[in-house]
Amino acid sequence: MTEAGDVAFEDALPVRDFPSYRGQRHFPGLYWAVTTGRHVGFESWLERDHAMLLDFDPLVTGFSSQPFWLSWRDEGSGRSRSHAPDYFARAADGSGLVVDCRPADRIDQRAAESFKRAREACDAVGWAYRVASEIDPVRVANLRWLAGYRHPRFAVSEGMTAAVCAAFATPAPLLGQAATLGDPIGVLPVVFHLLWRGLLRADLGRRLSDRTVVMTGEAGR
Repeated sequence: MTEAGDVAFEDALPVRDFPSYRGQRHFPGLYWAVTTGRHVGFESWLERDHAMLLDFDPLVTGFSSQPFWLSWRDEGSGRSRSHAPDYFARAADGSGLVVDCRPADRIDQRAAESFKRAREACDAVGWAYRVASEIDPVRVANLRWLAGYRHPRFAVSEGMTAAVCAAFATPAPLLGQAATLGDPIGVLPVVFHLLWRGLLRADLGRRLSDRTVVMTGEAGR
């Protein structure tokens, strides 16, 4: 197991498919990650939101979905068990993070055993591990909005990026300050893109609005 620590799982292809069929309870799909420039799969909206959070995190340099199988033998029945974690992420310092997504009220005994085994395996190779549940609804709504502007095409130009950052060097209301640079229809997408990148920042724990105070961020990516 310790040999797995040297594998670039952040570049791994999914070890299983993401089935889609009529009447299913979950919502599978693909999320395009600006961090990697490629799609990662998800099997529920919760997984999609956590993929988005990984993509938004400036410390994450790469991540993949369903990166590997973890297999073990059940202590009680002796039967073989297996589990594919939802995500593997690589941090800028080279460390690894494994994420399983599950609503807190849906972690049954079988899932709890899988997560326990995953945590033990991660401990053995020096990776972090977490079970990710629901996200604060205001924060996730804000990030969903900003994610709509994550593509590099919204940067427009280096000149516009510099002008927008300069405009918000002093904290100011979102719409009012954007309007000083030109038509908000053209400026606001750039502001949202820079908020996604971290070149601008705002309190994402409160609902984004015209009056949200925006300022220059400490670091971009």
